[in-house]
Amino acid sequence: MSTPTETKTAAPAGGHAAPEALQRRAKAQRTRDRIRTTGLFIVFFIAFIAVWHLATVGIDDGGLAPTPAATWERLLEIVGDAFLLDGPNNVGIFYHLLASIQRVLLGFGLAALIAVPLGLLLGTSRVLNDGLDPFIQVLRPVSPLAWLPLGLALLRDSQMTAIFVIFMAALWPILIATIDGVRRVNPLYLDLAKTLEADTKTRTFKVLLPATLPSIVTGLRTALSTAWLVIVAAEMIVGGRGMGHFVWNEWNALNTPSIVVAIVIIGGVGFILDRSIAQLQRLVPKG
Repeated sequence: MSTPTETKTAAPAGGHAAPEALQRRAKAQRTRDRIRTTGLFIVFFIAFIAVWHLATVGIDDGGLAPTPAATWERLLEIVGDAFLLDGPNNVGIFYHLLASIQRVLLGFGLAALIAVPLGLLLGTSRVLNDGLDPFIQVLRPVSPLAWLPLGLALLRDSQMTAIFVIFMAALWPILIATIDGVRRVNPLYLDLAKTLEADTKTRTFKVLLPATLPSIVTGLRTALSTAWLVIVAAEMIVGGRGMGHFVWNEWNALNTPSIVVAIVIIGGVGFILDRSIAQLQRLVPKG
């Protein structure tokens, strides 16, 4: 029979063993989940390629249907010539992609610089919000591409017009998310700041902005995804370098495997942009 002293000394050892065992089981479960997720992805990918092959093989359309084999060959060609720079009209896919990303980031950045401060202002002032809300609600549903002819007429520059279209596409998601975030802030925080006689600058940067950041980041994520969607369509119209221009030129040449390759690249870059904002969102403290 163990003495009371032995019982007391044995208990802590068991207490430490239990959390370690739980951690090992949790780690093993995460590993199994990753394996299952990877396996499921591989199965779906193989099934997708098989269905794609069956849907396009044997079609007598002069090679218009993009088969997996033809698309793979074209992918290798495009990647091999990615950095080609032979005059202004003969460039590799890298320069088209770079042009599209530059336009998106510039238009998106300008929209964020305007929408976030304006959203904070409208969220804190009911009078200003009610006065501007009719304009916001009328302009917000308008397709960004509807602004393209007006941009061409006023700016008389295709590149600036593309940036203007991206600006209009990204403005509203950021603005609406910021206003909504301000309205979700606990009024007790602002009342406490007023009680401590904090000035407007302190209330904005120390209380209001940190509490609103999760909503702002959500708006940024939506706006960036929308901007990347719109730029391809805009570049088909305004021309110049860009992924939209590349897709349109390949269609005019009836080179459909190139279009599939471009779609994959566009989707991959969009995924990276979205994940970048998502990582930023994880760094934001929850309200």
